[in-house]
Amino acid sequence: METKINKNNNFYIPQIEKRNKQSKRFRLYALSAVVLSLSFLAFFLIDIIKAGIPAFTQSSVKIEISIDEETANNPYGILERDMSRLVSRAWLRSFPKEIEAHPEWIGTTQTFWALLNAEADQYLKGTQSKLKENQKSKLDALLQEGLIERKFNATFFFTGDSKIPENAGFYAAIVGSVLTMLVTMSLAVPIGVMTAVYLEEFAPDNKLTQIIEININNLAAIPSILFGLLGLAIFINFFGVPRSSPLAGGMTLALMSLPIIIVSSKAALKSVPASIRQAGYALGLTKWQVTKDHVLPLAFPGVLTGSIIALAQAMGETAPLIIVGMIAFVPDPVTSLTSAATVMPAQIFTWSGMPERAYIEKTAAGIMVLLTVLISLNTIAVLLRKKFEVKW
Repeated sequence: METKINKNNNFYIPQIEKRNKQSKRFRLYALSAVVLSLSFLAFFLIDIIKAGIPAFTQSSVKIEISIDEETANNPYGILERDMSRLVSRAWLRSFPKEIEAHPEWIGTTQTFWALLNAEADQYLKGTQSKLKENQKSKLDALLQEGLIERKFNATFFFTGDSKIPENAGFYAAIVGSVLTMLVTMSLAVPIGVMTAVYLEEFAPDNKLTQIIEININNLAAIPSILFGLLGLAIFINFFGVPRSSPLAGGMTLALMSLPIIIVSSKAALKSVPASIRQAGYALGLTKWQVTKDHVLPLAFPGVLTGSIIALAQAMGETAPLIIVGMIAFVPDPVTSLTSAATVMPAQIFTWSGMPERAYIEKTAAGIMVLLTVLISLNTIAVLLRKKFEVKW
């Protein structure tokens, strides 16, 4: 290499200096990419949290109602005209049931916290509202008198979807997601792990197994909507599984999760040192005994991590579930695996297309709940992996 003397009378090699400059530039580009990606992620999270936090509170107004037989049967006549246009229709509809549960209230005056409708709630939260000026003045007066309070929105977590924005909740979608993932986990994990064990430990290394492994790797990368079409054709049209049910959705997601579980499980099995197998064979153990008692336990952390990550990915999928019909309007939680249900991603997708502004914050709140579940699952996967790695 050519050697030169710089202005400080020090020897240096131009090629090495050039490589050092290129290395510094490469590190700068990599750091810039990391900062840019983290900036986009931070912007996304901040925007979602800012839009979703208001959905966890809801405004109610304190009213006094003189209850008689006519009032109990006609809830829409209990309030003056201006107030009736501010109170939620869902609360008015539930009023007769509350009277039935407390017949001793008839003939008395009771105080209630009535749920305000979505437009009034949006106005009190400082966002755009379609209320008229006299309605806004009425709300301002009630607020100054201390008759309006913002409380935790329990409706969001304990009710299903509704055509009334202020009464729409996420509970039915959460229950549907849990049942769907139970079906997915019950099918995908044992089948995927057993397939990986057979391919890695027992299958002969020939063209047939090579073709199978290539196809499994390719299936892990195809668009998820194709699995939805496959589930529609096989499970619903051929086998007659009820459409929109957690059973159909879970089986479809199991198809989508299988390649990921198989690939990750094969990698975990392959990482077990060959000396473990050789020591078992030297002691006279069969291949099944070596695999069951030594190889699989050592590979279990990787198998568990891959399975949880695959299930977390399946929980966030929307496209395949839309194809099998799990985007229907479901106001009540599902009670069986064959009943019509929806899931969290599909419910978020439905809310995002609603015209009412109240659904914007519900959409963001649903995304926050879904992200919390996915992050929790990934955290559990990491913790379990560390726990079992320490054990072994």
